[in-house]
Amino acid sequence: MLTYNNWVEADVPKFEEENETKGALDVLKWAYDTYKEDIVYACSFGIEGIVLIDLIAQVNDSARIVFLDTGLHFKETYDVIEKVRTRYPSLRIEMKKPALTVEEQKEQYGDELWKHKPGRCCEMRKVIPLQETLSGKTAWISGLRKDQSPTRKYTKYVNRDYRFESLKVCPLVHWTWDEIWEYVRKYDLAYNVLHDQNYPSIGCEMCTLPTTDPNDHRAGRWSGMDKTECGLHRD
Repeated sequence: MLTYNNWVEADVPKFEEENETKGALDVLKWAYDTYKEDIVYACSFGIEGIVLIDLIAQVNDSARIVFLDTGLHFKETYDVIEKVRTRYPSLRIEMKKPALTVEEQKEQYGDELWKHKPGRCCEMRKVIPLQETLSGKTAWISGLRKDQSPTRKYTKYVNRDYRFESLKVCPLVHWTWDEIWEYVRKYDLAYNVLHDQNYPSIGCEMCTLPTTDPNDHRAGRWSGMDKTECGLHRD
């Protein structure tokens, strides 16, 4: 079994890109067959997540899905999570919270930490909770796509994740933005309504703005700051 510790590039399975799901279903079948309970999907419940959940449910309808609940998300994000729970009642959706509440963080580190130390805020509210989630797990699933931003163009189906010393599986890596939406409409999937208001990438409310940049769907994240990722996908 391929793991972080015995990683050999030549041992990574090859998947056919030219099919209906651009390899996504094949990747997911391999991942769940191989890792079983040792794989978890860390989902932000953005539009890619909605597609991945539907595909995962076809492969493993009791899969474990973890949402990093920072306590700072949009109401619309929580709304769509409840809709997903209703549509896929057998999926195990967990809300993973950080050690500190937003109020406790304010008391210890000052008000609105995301403004003056956004990296520290993300570390406490997203990175450490994901580290805890992945503890003892061999692999995790992510909704990364190559065309989301310039920093993600080298992503593959299966990646050695140095950040979490794990394997990161990215079934949607070859999907385009238009293909994501075609799938959502074809199967009438519920999604975050903020996507209809020029929010292609949706994170915490305080650090997410609308954007119409066709070349970088994450341009609205940490706008005006020297920051493009929360730390979950930094190798």
